[in-house]
Amino acid sequence: MSVLKVLEERGFIKQTTHQEPLYEMLEKEKVTFYVGFDPTADSLHVGHMLPVMAMAHMQRAGHRPIAILGGGTAMIGDPSGKTDMRKMLTQEQIDYNASRFKAQLSRFINFDNDQALMVNNGDWLRGLNYIEFLREIGSQFSVNRMLTAECFKSRMERGLSFIEFNYMLLQSYDFLVLYRKYGCKLQMGGDDQWSNILAGADLIRRLEGGEAFGITFPLLTTSAGKKMGKTEAGAVWLDPEKTTPYEFYQYWRNVDDRDVERFLALYTFLPLDEVRRLGQLKDKEINEAKRILAYEVTKLTHGEEAAKNAQEAARALFNRGGDESSIPSVELSYEQVASGISIIDLVVAAKLVDSKSEARRLVAQGGITLNEQRITDSNHQVITADFKEGKVIIKKGKKQYQMVKLV
Repeated sequence: MSVLKVLEERGFIKQTTHQEPLYEMLEKEKVTFYVGFDPTADSLHVGHMLPVMAMAHMQRAGHRPIAILGGGTAMIGDPSGKTDMRKMLTQEQIDYNASRFKAQLSRFINFDNDQALMVNNGDWLRGLNYIEFLREIGSQFSVNRMLTAECFKSRMERGLSFIEFNYMLLQSYDFLVLYRKYGCKLQMGGDDQWSNILAGADLIRRLEGGEAFGITFPLLTTSAGKKMGKTEAGAVWLDPEKTTPYEFYQYWRNVDDRDVERFLALYTFLPLDEVRRLGQLKDKEINEAKRILAYEVTKLTHGEEAAKNAQEAARALFNRGGDESSIPSVELSYEQVASGISIIDLVVAAKLVDSKSEARRLVAQGGITLNEQRITDSNHQVITADFKEGKVIIKKGKKQYQMVKLV
């Protein structure tokens, strides 16, 4: 089956340019394509996983991915899909962040023997001669046409800075450089990049007389309307130091029932027949599909051992006899608890909240349980006898757990 058909059936495709020629090219050639990643943090997060999985499908079909890190464009920010200009980082911050991405991407994409490439657009953007750039590239762009692009129209009322207005030219230039240097004929990105992708393909046609194509992905939200990878605690990162494999597993384990089939199609390599079967499960049976989703995505991101440990930790928490060694935990000394410790101080010590006032509010609202007993009195004292076999389990809300051990 054509890789484009695979991507369509699994839900990756929002828009494509010149669909029939694109189908034909992907069937006949080994195509070099690229996806951009802005190194504005020191880790990728769940929101990046859709394009990463699309890259993996493309590579499995014999095509060559380029992951382009925006070491140049991140220095001015991207207005696409945003209402505020992104905070500008220093060159040192950007380079450090970029250096962290390859190990994470290598879980999904094989970089051995140039089967995939990672490049940094800072290599050609930071040293640009502005006059020469305007003469070669700026002369190919119509301001009137640029202002009709959605990424600019949405900013006009709030104000659009000249530095942001340059972004389309720079991203288009990226496509041109990759076309010239690596024969890259396809750019893939989120649907908020549609105007930039079209501009880059048009620039290649104007200056090189070549064909170039674009594919955009849907901008995913959960059925509850939340942005993918966003939780009350913040972003769900791919770096295990920022989001533990257990927390990562739990994010997928707790998705809305309505999202299970869609997420299995997008974020695992399970055959679509199996995805559809799991997606049809109802009521309590859907939990099995969620466990498979959580396990498969965690295995891809962190490896099989981490996925098994996370699964065992989840079983232990829900009293099914699993291995509790992977449950997130903190340690307290006997001296800290010997004369009793307030539930407020314990919740803060367990790192479930950042402040005593937040802990007090949660307790008052019935949002804290200790060893499955709901605690609503903020003056409640926890004593050593509460630590069964030297530990207690504190739960915040329905989904966040922490084990506190006495040492």
